[in-house]
Amino acid sequence: MAGITPLSGSRRVAATLALAMANFMVVLDTTIANVSVPTIAGGLAVSPSQGTWVITSYAVAEAIVVPLTGWYAARLGAVRAFTLSVLGFGFISMLCGLAGSLEMLVAMRIAQGLAGGPLMALSQTILLSSYPREKAGAAIGIWSMTTLLAPIAGPLLGGWISASFSWPWIFFINLPMAIICALLVREVYRGMDSERVARPVDTVGVLLLITWVGALQLVLDKGRELDWFGSPLIVALAVTSVVAFVFFVIWELDTPHPAVDVHLFANRNFLIGVMAMSLIFGVFFGSVVLIPLWLQTQMGYTSLWAGYATAPIGVLAVVAAPMIAMNLGRVDPRAFLTLSMTVFCLTFLMRHRFSTDITFLDVALPQFLQGMAMPMFFLPLNALALSGIHPSQLASASGLQNFVRTLAAAFSAALATTLWDDWTTAHRAVLVEHITNTSPATVAALDRMTGAGLPPDGALGLLNGVVQQQASTLAFADYFYYAAMLLPVVALLTWVARPARGGGGELRR
Repeated sequence: MAGITPLSGSRRVAATLALAMANFMVVLDTTIANVSVPTIAGGLAVSPSQGTWVITSYAVAEAIVVPLTGWYAARLGAVRAFTLSVLGFGFISMLCGLAGSLEMLVAMRIAQGLAGGPLMALSQTILLSSYPREKAGAAIGIWSMTTLLAPIAGPLLGGWISASFSWPWIFFINLPMAIICALLVREVYRGMDSERVARPVDTVGVLLLITWVGALQLVLDKGRELDWFGSPLIVALAVTSVVAFVFFVIWELDTPHPAVDVHLFANRNFLIGVMAMSLIFGVFFGSVVLIPLWLQTQMGYTSLWAGYATAPIGVLAVVAAPMIAMNLGRVDPRAFLTLSMTVFCLTFLMRHRFSTDITFLDVALPQFLQGMAMPMFFLPLNALALSGIHPSQLASASGLQNFVRTLAAAFSAALATTLWDDWTTAHRAVLVEHITNTSPATVAALDRMTGAGLPPDGALGLLNGVVQQQASTLAFADYFYYAAMLLPVVALLTWVARPARGGGGELRR
């Protein structure tokens, strides 16, 4: 990057700290609200399923703005663009905490995603420029670690903050962090910045992108509430999304300055790497949303204990990530991915066997084991996807990969909660068929409850709650069963790629 030279000593340490912290903060906000969704929903008087819009709105907005990062950095200079984005992110985070309605919170989350989206690519680019070429691997390793660990730390931190203070503080904490990052970057890079270039912006492509992504997200978020394709609005949104997507691809293939360089998908490694990353990350992110929701709405966990139950995933992830990074050039990334999918399948099938009688340790054990699998898919897939990309296209490829991954997270969060609700309804209908006022088991259960002092209406209400809990748990287990069936297919898909290695052990084209 012209204008930014490699740093040394304390300046490089300060730059690394600020840039890594900013990336961590932005990625953290994709999951920090997960365990707080029931609390936020209760505070704003909406249902937990509506509360998940707090997650999806942020992820969609973040994904949409990622392809514009190159234009944004060229216009302002990378350092100035980073500083403005991180300060904007902090200020809007404060407004999220002050929101008094779901509509206001979702609007602020969209704005927060728009401000934070460029920070992922900018932090990576500036960090790489701050290290000598021979130490670029260390810079990428640090950046990848923050990207990997942030969504893992989110539920624990969010649960602790919600339980110890109140849910707005999961957003308020971003403001001091953003100010620290901005001040450090401004001081370290004083007098240094990338060259400003007046690049044209692909206005038509951006508008088409916003249209098809926004319409599809609304279909996923509102579909169940509006009876899916029985609703004219959902039909209109679905048609709009498909038509806008087709025109978007056609336009991007032909325009000289595309917002999204879809030509990159002609590279086999990139196509397979991005597809695999999207599927795996989507399945993983769906589980990250569902587990805290199920624990809190059906199992009586507080947000803090839901965070504790999910936190063990970070233990082995921290241990395994440096070892994976050091051996990426020596071991076929597809081998790492296959091992990762094996561990994922094992942990997902463990959750498939969950019942309402599970203990805290039953929940924590698969989380602990899954931590081993996290760096074994994230780091190798990054290497696999970029292994056949020309150096001049690396920035575009990295941005496009982040865009698709973030979009997959947003869609999967909406899809996972929708499937959970639908499958719960289906299981409840089957269970209710076997519970009638005349069945011996039902009569005996009601007699025991009324004999214990419950009024008849109270006994029926308690029985209804038990049925709902069982149906929800069965639907929760279904998600992990079908996810476990998908992951081996993804593992096989990666073996179609060709991650050739050069003599130095580096992936080459």
